[in-house]
Amino acid sequence: MPRPKTILWVDDEFESLGAHVLFLKEHGYEVEQAAHGDDAIALLQRRAYGLILLDEQLPGRRGLDLVTEVRAIDPAVPVVMVTKSEESTTMHEAIGIELDDYLVKPVNPRQVLTVVTRLLEGDRIRQQRLARDFVTRFRELEQRRGSRPGWREWMELVVEVFQWEARLGQSEESGLQEALRGFQVSLHDDFAAFIREQYPGWLAHPDQDRPPLSVDVCGEFLMPLLEAHGRVMFVVVDCLRLDQWELLKSHVTPLFDLEESYYYSIFPTATPFSRNAIFSGLFPMEIKARHPDWWGERDDESLNAHEDALLAEQLRDLAGRAVPVRYEKVATAQEGEQVLRRIPGYLSQDGVTALVFNFVDQLTHGRAENAILYEVARDSAALRSVTRTWFEDSALFRALREAERRSVPVLLTTDHGSIHCHTPATVFAKRDATANLRYKFGEDLRAEKASTAILVDDLAAWGLPKGRLGVRMLLATGDHFFVYPTKLREYQARYRGSFLHGGVTPEEVILPVALLTPRKAS
Repeated sequence: MPRPKTILWVDDEFESLGAHVLFLKEHGYEVEQAAHGDDAIALLQRRAYGLILLDEQLPGRRGLDLVTEVRAIDPAVPVVMVTKSEESTTMHEAIGIELDDYLVKPVNPRQVLTVVTRLLEGDRIRQQRLARDFVTRFRELEQRRGSRPGWREWMELVVEVFQWEARLGQSEESGLQEALRGFQVSLHDDFAAFIREQYPGWLAHPDQDRPPLSVDVCGEFLMPLLEAHGRVMFVVVDCLRLDQWELLKSHVTPLFDLEESYYYSIFPTATPFSRNAIFSGLFPMEIKARHPDWWGERDDESLNAHEDALLAEQLRDLAGRAVPVRYEKVATAQEGEQVLRRIPGYLSQDGVTALVFNFVDQLTHGRAENAILYEVARDSAALRSVTRTWFEDSALFRALREAERRSVPVLLTTDHGSIHCHTPATVFAKRDATANLRYKFGEDLRAEKASTAILVDDLAAWGLPKGRLGVRMLLATGDHFFVYPTKLREYQARYRGSFLHGGVTPEEVILPVALLTPRKAS
């Protein structure tokens, strides 16, 4: 609720403020006067004011001493100190009790109006500007979508859409948020068609123009950093979407200079495939060919059991020598505390300190099974908020601060994103089909509606190990999740509204890579 455009001005020399009061009234503000602190408290007890202008020198008591009583009556009212004192101690006291602004007399009417307008109408003015900017950009986004974008244009388009989602999610512009959601839905079909057409060619002709993929993260982003500095902290936050990263940046930038890049996940956009590709620099079929014992047929959990060895092997191939690797996976608060105790020793050594944080992935999976998690992360905006709250007191943020303190650069990224799924898509499969909701492998797989999934018969063309004869893959498009005809109602009730991954949407595929250089070292 906006505060009223009423001002209580507490000053025992009010007769000298006539020009200021007249100027405020001309701009739509109502001004009441109190010459003493007791009068001000009495007025404040009778009605709510939008803002209080408070003189520091009042008869009988200091204005600063009055603030506690004012806050007890109306904790949210903005208070602006107006004082003749230029002493730094007075200013420090005002800052210490969190006054909203501080003016030193003499002040002119325009100065007062500027402060009042910022505090009482700043949110509304910012909302209006946000709306104007979005409407202008929205038309341009629509035009870009219709121009058959290439991989760079898709990347730029999706990054801007996610930035708008984060900005609008913090506003009260529900109509604009709905327009953006509609635009994002319209992107899904176009993006799926783009990937279906282009992705096999990126793998078949790696020397031709293609985007950075999961397999390129270490070679393209990590190695230059390692060669330049000798030691790097490499962080992978499992299942971090671009819009979530947008909200975390403000916590990181006071500590680090930030350079952002982006890459495309390989398919399926799921941890066993995409994160292994990051650490190994290899597509799944190449991992299986090189390490057949490390790649099982169905046990997805075991597929990520060798990330540290894969990373060490990849860095040795890239550097032409053995590179020290210290690898830790953090899934619980207790594990985080244990890792934090080891971090100082890790960062004092040359090589790569690789950290995997699983909280965001656990949150997106767990909300489908836990009613409380579902409530606190009900939609994308709530998921962003929970992620930011976690990050502020997380082992990850504390590890970043330790890296900054020791002047160690950081490469931070994720392995895949997620998509808020609302629409069931019926699939037909034999009993051997995998259980995943956004991607499936199995014999004779097919979707009831072809538009709900990409069907892949040639697994090798998508960088995947060949399975038994007749095994194919389905990748969900849009916000679909796979259900079987015999379990339609059960799956609908259980998984509708879940954040899932493994399929083909910009939310799952286009991902941030952040180079963080400690400010003290730059």
